[in-house]
Amino acid sequence: MTVESTAARKPRRSSGTKRAAGAANAAAKPAAATAQTQDAVPQLVQLLTPEGDRVDNAENAEFAPFVADITTEDLRGLYRDMVMTRRFDGEATALQRQGELGLWASLLGQEAAQIGSGRALNDEDYVFPTYREHGVAWCRGVDPTNLLGMFRGVNHGGWDPNTNNFHLYTIVIGSQTLHATGYAMGVAKDGADSAVIAYFGDGASSQGDVAEAFTFAAVYNSPVVFFCQNNQWAISEPTERQMRVPLYQRAQGFGFPGVRVDGNDVLACLAVTRWALDRARRGEGPTLVEAFTYRMGAHTTSDDPTKYRRDEETAAWEAKDPILRLKAHLLATGGADEAFFTELEAESEAMGKRVREAVRAMPDPDTMAIFENVYADGHALVDEERAQFAAYLASFEEGH
Repeated sequence: MTVESTAARKPRRSSGTKRAAGAANAAAKPAAATAQTQDAVPQLVQLLTPEGDRVDNAENAEFAPFVADITTEDLRGLYRDMVMTRRFDGEATALQRQGELGLWASLLGQEAAQIGSGRALNDEDYVFPTYREHGVAWCRGVDPTNLLGMFRGVNHGGWDPNTNNFHLYTIVIGSQTLHATGYAMGVAKDGADSAVIAYFGDGASSQGDVAEAFTFAAVYNSPVVFFCQNNQWAISEPTERQMRVPLYQRAQGFGFPGVRVDGNDVLACLAVTRWALDRARRGEGPTLVEAFTYRMGAHTTSDDPTKYRRDEETAAWEAKDPILRLKAHLLATGGADEAFFTELEAESEAMGKRVREAVRAMPDPDTMAIFENVYADGHALVDEERAQFAAYLASFEEGH
């Protein structure tokens, strides 16, 4: 059963207590050392305030033109994308709690970062995700039930990456940045007018794979955008235990620009990602985009965030909710009325029901399928293992 995504409307083209101790230690450091490890006020590109007001200042002057063509209809489309993605994500979390999925990594709170960047992509651009990019998958037209099939254990991805230019989910932390960089190097050699984007989190930015990807991308001037969703927590490790400078500044050491954007502002994420992709397509090399956002839920459904973070912190970020922000803007500018929001709520509930029914109707996979497509032309060892496993399964049928 196919569950349609917004990308059925085709992706828009270029439109498309430990802390207290840490603080005390920091205070005890010499002033010079402190100055070297902290940015006075990290710049943050923001186009919509948490109250939904448009921002016009020096920090966003370079990026605002990249959304000058966005119409009221486009804003409603971005809002719909975020609402539908959040509803799908909520349904998936509920299905896991009911035993229908083995695990789920929620994107709750990160909808703006994913939808904004996802809608900045052209059809020809290629995406290398982690395991949480459900909103980007939505933008690329990947059937949401395929994402759930993987977490249910009935497939290993369920979609052809080349159909949507959206690679399979990557569970190994940070490795997809190397894949993206290698692909981008190939794109450059082919002379293609397209770009590549790699998604990862703040925790992954400390992985050696990411540093290697940065090095190769810089040296080969690869057309790749490194899009880091800094959701403040690498499972239970806060960002202050991961780095001494704002994350986006890491790009400087590799020789390419880094930008911090308000990750709860869908319009700013769209603008900054368009800017970075435009640089890549013009042959100006890689960019690191740090989407400063927050993971409102657990790292995955096997995690309990109440064990390591305070309710006050979560409440502060709830006030910056990306969906409520755009809704406030639409209402204030007359871009949408209550009828629009009511209709969208009904649509999202219907989608949730279809997803639930589709997951529960998924057939179990062929037990022997694990041996298929291991080698392009077959392999004697795989044939031997297949025969042994088949005999093992048959032994149960014979009552042994």
